[in-house]
Amino acid sequence: MNAARKLTYRDALREAMREAMQRDGRVFVMGEDVGRYGGTYAVTKGLLEEFGAERVRDTPLSELAFVGTGIGAALGGMRPIVEVMTVNFSLLALDQIVNNAATIRHMSGGQFSIPLVIRMTTGAGRQLAAQHSHSLEGWYAHVPGIKVLAPATVEDARGMLWPALEDPDPVLIFEHAQLFGVTAEVSEGAVVDIRHAKVAREGANVTLITYGGMLPKALQAAQELVADGIEAEVIDLRVLRPLDSESFLASVRKTRRAVVIDEGWRSGSLSAEISARIMEQAFFDLDAPVARVCSEEVPIPYPKHLEDAALPQVDKIVAAARALFGAAAQ
Repeated sequence: MNAARKLTYRDALREAMREAMQRDGRVFVMGEDVGRYGGTYAVTKGLLEEFGAERVRDTPLSELAFVGTGIGAALGGMRPIVEVMTVNFSLLALDQIVNNAATIRHMSGGQFSIPLVIRMTTGAGRQLAAQHSHSLEGWYAHVPGIKVLAPATVEDARGMLWPALEDPDPVLIFEHAQLFGVTAEVSEGAVVDIRHAKVAREGANVTLITYGGMLPKALQAAQELVADGIEAEVIDLRVLRPLDSESFLASVRKTRRAVVIDEGWRSGSLSAEISARIMEQAFFDLDAPVARVCSEEVPIPYPKHLEDAALPQVDKIVAAARALFGAAAQ
């Protein structure tokens, strides 16, 4: 039986990179401040001293350039881990990600693959306003040719990187900034599935579907709903592209009600895609319309009270779930 020990989400990410670099000499890390500074969120702290400047590379402040360099390195047989400081900054590399990394296998007729991992911080809740707080992973989940992961637990933060590096196609990993300090026990050598969603909490009355930084809020909401006699099942999507529809559809067919919690904006969101799939494939299993709890349609504000108001919160999730039961849950 594998031994378990406590790690923070941040330490789990670092250990995953360290292990990958020890296992495969082709793996290297590159990005802004990943070396001497140890990473903006201290995720790469100590890796430069352990592996040297050839394998832990500080880059200029040009996402377009260093993501493109990562694509070239992957084409050349390397296994790069590219860190983009925040999801907002990834838009500066959108051409490289969407028009190159995601398409080269297709446009080369399968002759070339891009075994590239791009890590980036996502999400709000830290009063960093519109510059560093948005949740744009749904944009990338729209694009064929890439895989999109959202580790919501310390175990997934520790275990998703190696299978992502083994994937022949580009993998984007979105790490919610509110999770970096979360601590949990992780089993040594645990293998994480990067193809399927996971039932984070069993329940029989309503399905709460979410991912990433919203998982703790969904679990808290589920606990509060117990007082109303509502047992909520919580689905952690984990993989945003390709979506594991069967997992959340199976849950919805059991509970007959669904709330989708998505920190992205409601319009054109991942929550809209999930709602559509439920309607298309489980419409006659529903006892109530699918509900959604999303961020307000505004750039994320700076003041704490406005930021809180703009984001999905536990009370909003609880209210949305209760509403599906009508007057009986009021």
